Amino acid sequence: MDSSASIFLAVAIMIIMMGMGLSLTLADFRRVVQNPKPVLLGLTNQIILLPLVSLGLIYLFQPPPFIAVGVILLAACPGGTSSNLVTLLAKGDLALSVSMTAVNSIITIVTIPFWVGYAYSTHLDESAAMGSPTVDILKTLFVVLAIPLAIGMFVKNRSPRFAEKMERPVRIASSLFLTIVILGLVAREFDLLRLYLPQTLGIVLALNAITMGIGYVLSKSLGLSFKQAMTIAIESGIQNGTLTISLAVITLNQPDFAIVAAIYSLVMYAMSSIPIYFGIKHQS
Repeated sequence: MDSSASIFLAVAIMIIMMGMGLSLTLADFRRVVQNPKPVLLGLTNQIILLPLVSLGLIYLFQPPPFIAVGVILLAACPGGTSSNLVTLLAKGDLALSVSMTAVNSIITIVTIPFWVGYAYSTHLDESAAMGSPTVDILKTLFVVLAIPLAIGMFVKNRSPRFAEKMERPVRIASSLFLTIVILGLVAREFDLLRLYLPQTLGIVLALNAITMGIGYVLSKSLGLSFKQAMTIAIESGIQNGTLTISLAVITLNQPDFAIVAAIYSLVMYAMSSIPIYFGIKHQS
């Protein structure tokens, strides 16, 4: 991918993360300490169970190596910021959604390099595995996740009114960026996409449905409310596709790894209609 496209990807994810920061305050992090059970349960589902489910599906479907690495990379990335909007539409617990997205985005700065290293060592040949760019991934995550998030929170703290005005435009820009990124990737990797779409579609559908189902059932079985369980299900199913694609294309220099994220992004938005439907039905 040429340098201009790589710059566009980097800027896109930075704008998305800055937009998240514009909606965050320290109270969102204090909420985690004051009522840790829902957040910890949700993070367990996202950070531990989601990657494990992805490994199980890879074993079951036996996809080619580049699809397997793409699935693991997607599962390792944090939840997408659009989960907050889906939670709002589903009448879920918006405060819990925001807290989970923020905390998960920070924690995965550490966990993504581990999972990428594992994916390289188990699914690629020895020379590629030895070249797993852990340091480069950490640098990328720090630049495109941590710094923009901190800048957004700083602006929110210094100028709450301005941050509030910017939330909607940034959210719209984020959706537009993701759409452009997916369309560009599909155009570039069309031949591979057409060849492996049936197999990849099966994996991502199963991954989304299973993790959302586990998130809801586990939450309800441990005594959380319907709104909290629905929120955790949504957070488990909505992944940061833009970040996944950015890491695959820019940091790993493997655009074919991003095919999974492109397909998953379309699937997760279609599947999000399910919690939205049941959330509205429960509210009425």
